Amino acid sequence: MNLNKKTAVVPKELIVPFILITSLFALWGFANDITNPMVSAFKKVLELNNTQASWVQAAFYGGYFTMALPAAYVVKRYTYKTGILVGLGLYALGAMLFIPAASYENYAFFLAALYILTFGLAFLETTSNPFILSMGDEATATQRLNLAQAFNPMGALMGLFVAQTFILGSLQSDDLDAQGNGIYESLSASAKAAVKTADLELIRNPYVTLGVFVFVLMLSIAFVKMPKETKAVGDSSMWTSIKRIYKKEHFVGGVIAQLFYVGAQIMCWTYIYQYAENLGINNQKAVNYAYGALAIFLIGRFLCAYLLKFFRSATLLMTLGILAACCCLGTIFIEGMGGLYALVLTSFCMSLMFPTIYGIALNGLGEDAKPASAFLVMAIVGGAFMPIFQGMILDIGGQGYNDVKLLGVSEVNFSFILPLVCFLVVARYGYRSLKMQN
Repeated sequence: MNLNKKTAVVPKELIVPFILITSLFALWGFANDITNPMVSAFKKVLELNNTQASWVQAAFYGGYFTMALPAAYVVKRYTYKTGILVGLGLYALGAMLFIPAASYENYAFFLAALYILTFGLAFLETTSNPFILSMGDEATATQRLNLAQAFNPMGALMGLFVAQTFILGSLQSDDLDAQGNGIYESLSASAKAAVKTADLELIRNPYVTLGVFVFVLMLSIAFVKMPKETKAVGDSSMWTSIKRIYKKEHFVGGVIAQLFYVGAQIMCWTYIYQYAENLGINNQKAVNYAYGALAIFLIGRFLCAYLLKFFRSATLLMTLGILAACCCLGTIFIEGMGGLYALVLTSFCMSLMFPTIYGIALNGLGEDAKPASAFLVMAIVGGAFMPIFQGMILDIGGQGYNDVKLLGVSEVNFSFILPLVCFLVVARYGYRSLKMQN
């Protein structure tokens, strides 16, 4: 293999912009992981079934699919800084829309707010990932992106902390009686309405605070001088670039792999709460297992960034894809706490996947990396519809998580067959990429 250990991951003259853009990775990590527990929270507060509650993720990740190409056009037409400012503005707007959503107590309004919020995330991800890849030698691009992506779970951990401390730990609709039965369902209509109002305000407040913070950050970045981009001579049109990149096998395969990877990640991180609840663990305590998953995800990011000095990215991707599939088998067939631990361990395997797929797919695309990045961000839509399919499996026997047995296990265990298939697709992309590199 041809890895130049003497090449700096980030050149000294680009340290400041690298730090600035890397901070945005934590910002969308926060949004992702304050939202994952909301599937369970909205289900309880608004008395939804599993499929209806999963529309939280459909709205959240659907925004990526909608806005990724417009984001790429803005970045290609203007600058990275323009894309970042537009992204932060949309992020702040979506968060502030939680105010009228809570006032009207309307689920569709909450979904619309999340949808607009992720318009901003689509701009930030479409802008930041190729920007980080371009900040130095192409030989260290994937390693550089893995390093920047390592700060994403730091924001995610903070999002989980806020969700646990300020939302899940205070929801009255999640309270249980001495026998472990829900109190909320047995309340009178007027008492239930009062609890619903209070709980929706609890959900609203962290998002509004986040919106104010993002708006202040947007104003700050507006006054920071960013390095100007060097436009390629004879810069081609967006459509010409798109036609060119779709002739690249490693790019097309990367889009497919990214779609399945993100779907697997969101399923594993969303339904860990339902898996734990089936074991008698309530949402507030289940967050501790989500913390554990993110902690080993963070450790994995830094460890894999180091391992990329010695191993090909495709080799590591294939290996961890296979290990993640094995963890899913444990999640399905090991009933009890062992299955929950296997689910947590999938996060270590996932730590490498997103930035590595990104780096392999964009390798050698030059100026075409901008529109190509948009399609990789659009692939995040896997996180929108795959949790719905998993929710449908959970609803096979009713709204519970152990209503029927499938292959001898509860439907919540069986539902993790979907992430298993996704990880096998990722492993195959790693194998195909390795063959193409030889």
